[in-house]
Amino acid sequence: MCILAAHKFAMNHLVNSTSPYLLQHAGNPVNWYPWGKEALQKAKDENKLILVSIGYSACHWCHVMEHESFEDESVAAVMNEYFVCIKVDREERPDVDQVYMSAVQLMSGRGGWPLNCICLPDQRPIYGGTYFRKNEWASLLFNLADFYKQKPKEAEEYAVRLTEGIQKYESVAFVKEQPAYAKDDLETIVNNWKKYFDKIEGGLGSAPKFPMPNNWLCLMRCAHLLQDENIAGAVKLTLHKMAYGGIYDHIGGGFARYAVDGVWHVPHFEKMLYDNAQLISLYAEAHTWRANPLYQKVVDGIISFSLRELTSPEYGFYSALDADSEGVEGKYYIFTKTEVEAILGEDAELFCIYYHITDDGNWEEEQSNVLFRKDSDELLANKLGLRADDLAAKIEDARKKVFEARNSRVRPGLDNKILASWNGLMLKGLCDAYRAFNKSEYLEIALKNAGFILDKLIDKNGRLSRAYKDNNSLSFVQKDSPGGEGRGEATNKAPAFLDDYANIIDALIALYEVTFDEQWLAQAKKLTDTSIIHYYDTESGIFFYTAEDDEQLIARKSEIMDGVTPASNSVMARNLKKLGLLFDEQSYLDISAQLLRNIIPHIAKYPSAYSNWVMLLLEEVFGTYEIAVAGPEAEKMRAELENNYIPNKIILGGNKGSLPLLQNKFGAVTQIFICRDKTCGLPAHNTQEALKQIQH
Repeated sequence: MCILAAHKFAMNHLVNSTSPYLLQHAGNPVNWYPWGKEALQKAKDENKLILVSIGYSACHWCHVMEHESFEDESVAAVMNEYFVCIKVDREERPDVDQVYMSAVQLMSGRGGWPLNCICLPDQRPIYGGTYFRKNEWASLLFNLADFYKQKPKEAEEYAVRLTEGIQKYESVAFVKEQPAYAKDDLETIVNNWKKYFDKIEGGLGSAPKFPMPNNWLCLMRCAHLLQDENIAGAVKLTLHKMAYGGIYDHIGGGFARYAVDGVWHVPHFEKMLYDNAQLISLYAEAHTWRANPLYQKVVDGIISFSLRELTSPEYGFYSALDADSEGVEGKYYIFTKTEVEAILGEDAELFCIYYHITDDGNWEEEQSNVLFRKDSDELLANKLGLRADDLAAKIEDARKKVFEARNSRVRPGLDNKILASWNGLMLKGLCDAYRAFNKSEYLEIALKNAGFILDKLIDKNGRLSRAYKDNNSLSFVQKDSPGGEGRGEATNKAPAFLDDYANIIDALIALYEVTFDEQWLAQAKKLTDTSIIHYYDTESGIFFYTAEDDEQLIARKSEIMDGVTPASNSVMARNLKKLGLLFDEQSYLDISAQLLRNIIPHIAKYPSAYSNWVMLLLEEVFGTYEIAVAGPEAEKMRAELENNYIPNKIILGGNKGSLPLLQNKFGAVTQIFICRDKTCGLPAHNTQEALKQIQH
């Protein structure tokens, strides 16, 4: 991605950034600063408003606003005259994004990116919004600058009220008494959730449609444990529609971030690691639940895409591919029928029927087509008088040719930051894929990625770094004080946030479960202890998103509601439950229970925002099976057990091990122990015997 090609203007203060998103703005006439001490002090010294503009490299409308406004000299002159302008990569600094996103949501009831917030010189916001057209933006800036000059007291009063709102936004009360959880609680939750199912096209609600993998993973488990075929039907419909839709890249694999319509046809073309990582987990688990070759094909397609497009030489995973190439959204992915005919010749007709490619085109660009499917191979083959396997072979041969032709196009930009949190999601996805399909290559990639994480993202003190790029962990200014308190000197490795710890811990637990190598659990436990020390607040019974020794913003936030990724608190709650059982560590179980108690009162009203919490509730209601497989054939029996869908389980074992539940269980013959609530059944000598002890 040639970000620093020749620029018309002198470089601003972003020129030494490591974030691809910030570097995209380094040649703007706007005198951008990165978030840090220099810019924040300048605002105070000059008594200037701060303009905080937040986005990410794959964001289409961020690029549009840059082109329309930030590259315009007249607009830049206004910004430079009246504001200290700060650019923030939300993926590097999600803590800053959280604060100002809360502000904009409080002011307008909505949010998104680009996110633009106007703040007093002490960082407290007074106005904000998302995308602004050029003339609207310039006029707004003049008005706000004049307002601050003419009515500073009003600005101060509004900032006080808004900051108080930010500090309280999405907070929860401490719940001391432990309620009794029951199946009825789950029935209430899922019945409210069902109201939002699209029973025709799958997914939740109408346009735009996001994959929301954690939602559907939770609903899959609800369908199984509650034996609810209505939910099961909604899950299967959604997985099918997404896999057939244009949101999935039928030529190169992988999913786009969302569909702009309600039928999964036209994607917003950026591809994010966090989506694809979770979708691996979703489709892999779905295959164990209700085996379907389509699910395996999707998983293999996502992993192939990720290895080809998003993998560093050191086996860290990059963050995203842009929506645009050559300045046009989706240009890399769309085809006219004429282009397909030039590539495939006489084979084009069948390919065009299969993927609904027409002369007129099927989306907004004239004659251009987003590829999507409607019919199964069996149904279409019957319509065309072909055998299904012959049809599949012809389409695959044609796909490869189209893929090669597409490779000659100008590629979308790559955001080559390697984020700890999202690598955790990907490592978990690879473990889930290996668990479901037992393909050794999936485990090999997982082990290489885990090695990268331990080698490159964990420092000598056992603290995680948020991000890594080009052989350097990304840096930014740490906690400012005359005495230099905080972690290290003024500029250090970018400290991690709670989601980095939570998702890496979750992935390391999963890696243990598919290898029985206790080094991964030992590392997960160390990171968990670090998380509790630096992020957990005993008074509120919730983890903060930032560590107590990191830079303090105007509000210290907690991430509670699940969204396109699970909330870091919900992931930690589930991690602590698993580790508490594995290590027989009551303090972990107590914190997990406290977290869930605090959240339970909020779940039923808005279930889709608490899906990961619901999975923890499922385990509380139905119990967690602790399956210990001990002996020389432990790996063989582990693989056999994984062919059976048991979502409420942890699995441990091997031919040796130090975990409490494995003590005195090793011998010459491999045995399986099914345990729950500190009680184990009689040892089973094969998987069939063991499964009889598990209630389905």
